[in-house]
Amino acid sequence: MTKIRAAITGIHAYVPDYILTNEELAAMVDTTDDWIITRTGIRERHILKGKGKGTSDMGAEAVKGLLEKTNTHPDEIDLLICATVTPDMQFPATANIIADKAGIKNAFHFDMNAACSGQIYALTTAAMYIESGLYKKVLFVGADKMSSIVDYTDRTTCVIFGDAGAAILLEPTTEDVGIIDSMHHSDGIGRIHLHQKAGGSVKPASHETVDDREHYIYQEGQAVFKFAVSRMADVSVEMMKKHHIEPEDLAWLVPHQANLRIIEATARRMGLDKDQVMINIQRYGNTTSATIPLCLWEWEDKLRKGDNIILSAFGGGFTWGAIYLKWAYNGKNHK
Repeated sequence: MTKIRAAITGIHAYVPDYILTNEELAAMVDTTDDWIITRTGIRERHILKGKGKGTSDMGAEAVKGLLEKTNTHPDEIDLLICATVTPDMQFPATANIIADKAGIKNAFHFDMNAACSGQIYALTTAAMYIESGLYKKVLFVGADKMSSIVDYTDRTTCVIFGDAGAAILLEPTTEDVGIIDSMHHSDGIGRIHLHQKAGGSVKPASHETVDDREHYIYQEGQAVFKFAVSRMADVSVEMMKKHHIEPEDLAWLVPHQANLRIIEATARRMGLDKDQVMINIQRYGNTTSATIPLCLWEWEDKLRKGDNIILSAFGGGFTWGAIYLKWAYNGKNHK
């Protein structure tokens, strides 16, 4: 029996118009452009403005653009999975809202939360529905309005995050392309270093939690950095070894855009040159569930059918992992 793989057959993204620069942040909090660039590599980030605007708005725009781009009717979609840590509300799932706004009526949909690794966890999950033969067209959406949980009085976290949404279409293929393998890991001890203190069932929202500013991102930067560097590099190298991929055989590493130093350390461990690594953190910051598809969207025109690509991410939890895939189509700049 011929093996069915899930192939990425289209990608689209949406970023808000408003750009928050380092200079503007320096006027809001005790920081400087040089301090931010040196520690993170970020120069600017996009922020979603407007009353009543949430994660679903960015996700829906990405999905609508993708459907138009791939000439796919909304009724053809079988499943939509949204990876997010900033849902529009506790329930219903943001995936439900995105599907409704995009006119998708024949699919079922749900959210997945694995922090910054949610994007690769959800992509792997979406691929399994294709590989099983159950579905023909599955959408993965990675979207986060991180500005909604960022404390703009905390210079250690407010400089890092931005807002964006991105969507990927997966379809079955029997060609030697598509998602080949995935490796995912978690270690619950990481929760103490990176979390949101209040708003959940352990510490529900109250006047006190709001006054104490506990509904924002809490991060112990040094501990997270140390774990991220080792885990992202380890799993990426493990994937290369498992599939006998030499550095020169890899077209692209697509890393989660959390910190430029983490990206560079991972690439060094993998033996890669800078021109083999997708980096756009300087323009968008850390958009959590959208960083990897946002890279693929920006580099789409440069991708060639059969390109060996590794996606690698690390997030709160701790969660981390990697996906190995072969790109399924030529970008418009390739014949």
